[in-house]
Amino acid sequence: MASVRLNVFANLFGQGWRTAMGIVFVPFYIEILGIEAYGLIAIFALLQAWLAILDMGMTPTLSREMARFLGGAHDAQSIRDVLRTMEVVASIIAVAIGLAIWGASDWLSTHWLQTQDIDPHVAARAFVAMGVVAALRFVEDIYTSSMAGLGKQVTLNLVVIVAATCRNLGAILVLKFVSPTLEAFFIWQGAVSLLTVLGLASTVYRALPTPPQRPRFSNTAIADVWRFAAGMMTLTVLSLVLTQVDKLMLSKILTLEEFAYYALATTAARGLYALTTPVTTAFFPRFTELATRGDVDQLKRAYHQGAQFVTVLTGAAALVLGLFSDTVMLAWTDSSDLSNSAAGILSLLAIGNLLNALMYVPYHLQLAYGWTKLAIYTNVVAVTLLVPALAFVVPRYGAIGAGAIWVCLNAVYLTFNINVMHRHLLKSEMWRWYGTDVLLPLAVGTLTAVCLRLVLPRDSSRMWNVALLVGVSALVLAATALSAPATRERIRALLRLSTKPAT
Repeated sequence: MASVRLNVFANLFGQGWRTAMGIVFVPFYIEILGIEAYGLIAIFALLQAWLAILDMGMTPTLSREMARFLGGAHDAQSIRDVLRTMEVVASIIAVAIGLAIWGASDWLSTHWLQTQDIDPHVAARAFVAMGVVAALRFVEDIYTSSMAGLGKQVTLNLVVIVAATCRNLGAILVLKFVSPTLEAFFIWQGAVSLLTVLGLASTVYRALPTPPQRPRFSNTAIADVWRFAAGMMTLTVLSLVLTQVDKLMLSKILTLEEFAYYALATTAARGLYALTTPVTTAFFPRFTELATRGDVDQLKRAYHQGAQFVTVLTGAAALVLGLFSDTVMLAWTDSSDLSNSAAGILSLLAIGNLLNALMYVPYHLQLAYGWTKLAIYTNVVAVTLLVPALAFVVPRYGAIGAGAIWVCLNAVYLTFNINVMHRHLLKSEMWRWYGTDVLLPLAVGTLTAVCLRLVLPRDSSRMWNVALLVGVSALVLAATALSAPATRERIRALLRLSTKPAT
């Protein structure tokens, strides 16, 4: 468990740093490039998300196979063959991505975007640069997932921190002192991505043992993992529809400026996953190893620990974002106009993302057993309901309607999926998950956040808003942490350690 805790902390710091880099510099991007240009950067994030369809389940499959290698399911030759096979497939797809976006750049800039100040030719050149960056990041994910599965998450997060700093701080320097253009922004992103791919690949190669023969593309490797990969590919497509179709519709219906406001709220709410993903990334290899060994008692313990960590960290942050959304936007952007346009959307997205994040640990338990059917069936039903609901709501109510649909969808999803899962896996643990892992910490945190919202004064001063958010976040986090047994036990252990006399 010690290594899992270390990986959780490393992931939290790495993901937190990357998220902070992405959030802190947004006002600077808007100041230098303008709100429409930021909307185009948000379009790039949307484009990259949809390109995950082409992943075909490779990255989660590779992460799982690396974890199974640690559990004894692979030898040095077979795991190297799996990696080489994924590298070849990913490289071919990456080249296709770059060429496809280059070919579609003119159409995207003139027929999809509703620009007002940005010249379509400038937007087209930006799309070409986007294609190069997207291709490189596609390959980058192969090595990121490999390191996560191998448990090399401290090293991985060092790379993440350096890359995130270079991508964002370096971009500001390029825009300030070289060229304040979208093309310069994306060219810099491509250069950083290339160096990141090389660094990650080198690290993965060093982490794996040397095989008796040279690694090769293997049809056998594909045959061994295709069922799980196919399930993951299906889940990826369905998850993309669930999480990105709202943005796709809004990017077409809204002006680029209006879409930028929605993107601002989305960026802030997406920060919640920087608290969720590190926990599940650290626990997933442990789940897989214990499931492979059949150690159900230890698996139950790890499952509840992971679930409570997610509830405490993500829940506390989501409550602050949801109840203090106007303060968050003012502290972040120092603009009342941006706050008025995005605060309501942020509240809804924060609640929806929290409900979605609570499913991460149960979902990774299912993956540890190689069971993808439940998530596939649930997402098929969800997509069937979501798409027509958005098609009706978005043209009438815009971004606020999309946020409300996201909350409702995840509330139903959370109730149904957990109930069905615990009829098959860890059958006696459902009510403990609902009560101890989720509802109790959230109830205490909500009560604390509501009381603070009612009694604390509000001001337009940016420094006051920052100080208020820091204080509120600390109090809400403390309340949720003390109400969850796993985190309370960890706090007691740390206090005992700190008061233990030196020898």
